[in-house]
Amino acid sequence: MAKILLIEDIPDNVELVSRALSQTGFEVSYASDAETGLATAIKLIPDLILLDLGLPDYDGQTLAGWLRQEESLHKTKIVALTAWPEETARQMVESYQCDGYISKPIVKISDFISQVNSYLINK
Repeated sequence: MAKILLIEDIPDNVELVSRALSQTGFEVSYASDAETGLATAIKLIPDLILLDLGLPDYDGQTLAGWLRQEESLHKTKIVALTAWPEETARQMVESYQCDGYISKPIVKISDFISQVNSYLINK
């Protein structure tokens, strides 16, 4: 069972993503801010981190940089979970050293699960 860490500050998004992933068999943890997200990632060493780029304490670029500096997390995929337009999201993912992005809002759960699985398969 893959471990996924969701770093997201909007409770409705946390509930939707957590429920969808848990029902699919993933072990899901979450954090609502960057500092807690970093500490949780170091503790859990997840297979995948879903990272909201607009957190209340630090931006996604700062947190992605911190995560990338942690040697224990070098094999962990980081995927931005963002509502930014596609072209902006692509540019942000590249500059933030993320492995990809998934667009919000999540409209179709089956598509979301497929996207998550694609990042885990290519791990």
